[in-house]
Amino acid sequence: MYSRKKKKEMKIYYTCLTVVLTLLLVVSLLISREGNHKYNVLKNVSMTIDKIIMYPFTALNQDKGKKQSESELIQVNKNKELESEIQELKEALELNKTLTEYEPVNATVLSRNRSYWFNTMTIDKGSKSGIEENMAVITKNGFIGKITKVYANASEVKLITSDDLNFKVSVAIRSNGIDYYAIMNGYDAEKGYIKVSGIDKTTVINKGDIVVTSGLGEMFPAGIYVGEVEEITSDKYNLSKTLSIKTKQNFHNIHYVTVLKVKE
Repeated sequence: MYSRKKKKEMKIYYTCLTVVLTLLLVVSLLISREGNHKYNVLKNVSMTIDKIIMYPFTALNQDKGKKQSESELIQVNKNKELESEIQELKEALELNKTLTEYEPVNATVLSRNRSYWFNTMTIDKGSKSGIEENMAVITKNGFIGKITKVYANASEVKLITSDDLNFKVSVAIRSNGIDYYAIMNGYDAEKGYIKVSGIDKTTVINKGDIVVTSGLGEMFPAGIYVGEVEEITSDKYNLSKTLSIKTKQNFHNIHYVTVLKVKE
């Protein structure tokens, strides 16, 4: 159904068409009186009218072509997204070959709360799969969080990007062949960096140093990659250092994870 604006446009179009046809009739009468030397003028006028008459149909075909192109583009994007998810799953499955002391349980992300997107996520594995609280959750890009709630067929994962100040994880910063222990807690949402604190001011830390899990007081192993030191700042009293850690994980987009379960 045409909109009011469309009907108005079509009315104007057909009014103009009527005027042009009337002019054509007048020109043809003049030509019949003056002879064949006006033939070329008549032909040009006729061609112009043909273009005017065919315009709505040409425009319609162009619009159809445009819509078809848009549809094809959407399908291409969907295919790329599907290929990305398949690759992500393959890479998660590859983790089974490298973790020998723990039994990796691969899981799919079921849901995330839009209001707390960087705090938690729910996965499709729970107590029936042997999942327990405090187990480490990783992806191909490293450590992303730990299990905080367990149900029969699902579990809740607290992400390291959470704004929960009570959520702390012990980490080790490997600098110049030495491991320096600190606490990971906090997230700079503006820059996308994980915060690590509790480092003595005399400790020598360099940009680019690797940060891994320490395994101290946790149910998960030491040495899981977290990220690299991006920024180093001192507190206002210059008594300790705070590190900003850049991870490889895109926390906006996580579909598959691996939970590390201790082998029995």
